[in-house]
Amino acid sequence: MNYQSRELCRLRTITTFLVLDKNRLNWKEEIRKASDFCLSLSAEFADNGYMVQSIRIVTNAFGEYLDTRDIHTAKTDLHYISELLNSIESSGLRIRFAVGAANTAHEISLLPELIQSYGDLCNACVNVPLDENGILDNQLITDSAKAVEAISKITPRGEGNFNFTVNFNCKALIPYFPASYHDKALGKQYVIGFETPDLLVHVLNEFNQKNNVLSHNQYFAEYYRLMSEALEYHVSAVNKIRINFEKHNSSGFTFAGIDSSAAPSKDCSSMVEVYKQMGVPCFGASGTVEASALLTRVFKSVKEVPLVGFSGLMLAVTEDSGLAQGSINEDYDIRALLTYSAVCGIGLDTVPIPGDTSVEKMSALMRDTGTMAFRLNKPLTVRVFPVPGLKAGDITKFESDDLCNCAVLAVP
Repeated sequence: MNYQSRELCRLRTITTFLVLDKNRLNWKEEIRKASDFCLSLSAEFADNGYMVQSIRIVTNAFGEYLDTRDIHTAKTDLHYISELLNSIESSGLRIRFAVGAANTAHEISLLPELIQSYGDLCNACVNVPLDENGILDNQLITDSAKAVEAISKITPRGEGNFNFTVNFNCKALIPYFPASYHDKALGKQYVIGFETPDLLVHVLNEFNQKNNVLSHNQYFAEYYRLMSEALEYHVSAVNKIRINFEKHNSSGFTFAGIDSSAAPSKDCSSMVEVYKQMGVPCFGASGTVEASALLTRVFKSVKEVPLVGFSGLMLAVTEDSGLAQGSINEDYDIRALLTYSAVCGIGLDTVPIPGDTSVEKMSALMRDTGTMAFRLNKPLTVRVFPVPGLKAGDITKFESDDLCNCAVLAVP
């Protein structure tokens, strides 16, 4: 099976996790060290045929280092960080920054204006725990839903919610934004996140062209074997490059592992094409749950390096052109996405919803997702986009380079 071409497997991100404190004088050096490390490792991967799309820097909870007395002091500190980031010569690579988790109602209340002002340099999340009775912290959920509502109203087309998510049962060291956050007790680490839809489609298509008389079970057994082999091949190759790089470079950052998620984007094959190659007529048709479960097993099959983050099937509605079209075709709805989360990925990610969706409805949607996350012991998130002026079935008019336009989904 011809899956060794490094053009088939891209690296979505090299993400560094660092610790900042209240001493502003330390920020420049720490951020510079992180960016220099990412850029050097990116160059090493590029020299060996692997394209890195972005470098990312994640901090501990922003309340531990920003002056959060009010929105003005917080903006002043974040402006200083944005100037540091904008001064970095990135050789064309995109630099993204996450301010970590918001831990209190006050910190959450600061996020809409911070995101409005600093966008992709202010990715943030809220981690919602269970209380002593095993019930989700509904006040934290309500505060988060209010932030989602506020962001939708003060950012163009509500696109600022691209930079904010609510996490349930998510551990630190997720390399993908905005669910990413850091625990300062873990020190300085880094994670490599993959982008593999092109690889998966290639492997499945090549196999299907040569085989058309197998039973369903035989097909699925071969799909699992071939996709796992292809993924393991590239993980091993990337890991060898990383190890060789570390032998000759001292950075202070410890390798924590990889996130093996497919991490689709509008610039690569759609995950919908993967489902079609596996015999599912469209994402949302009967057979979607079975195929999703098999894909999740593939991402969990990596043995050579530690798996961190989601390492699962990501279904990001507005970042995947096929999923976006599927929403327009009415192939699935929010309840279907929740169902699929039981056997796969990330939860409700980049889902456009009616602009007038109430805080109460969003909170209930978050509680449903969070309940599944803890009940099934898996990381799930909610990143919804209430789109001002649009109702269910309307088509979005997003302008962000990261987003595909799709149909607004009803919140039942």
